[in-house]
Amino acid sequence: MDLIATKPFSRSQETEADEVGLILMAESGYNPSAAPNVWVKMSKANGDSGLSIFSTHPSNADRQENLARLVPEAMKIYNARK
Repeated sequence: MDLIATKPFSRSQETEADEVGLILMAESGYNPSAAPNVWVKMSKANGDSGLSIFSTHPSNADRQENLARLVPEAMKIYNARK
């Protein structure tokens, strides 16, 4: 039961890591608009099982959607560094 209780926390940590990674990417001069497409490619390559309740990671689709939502803010950082 403990494993089930910790999964949402693990998923939130993975989401936070994606968000921090996107900002670090922009600050380092890498175009953050490419990040959401990584998860589109992951879905095509590995599929998205849809069993997210049993996963410690967000689904590929959720990761792609979250990063796509954050790209405009990350682009401001990226463009300011050019």
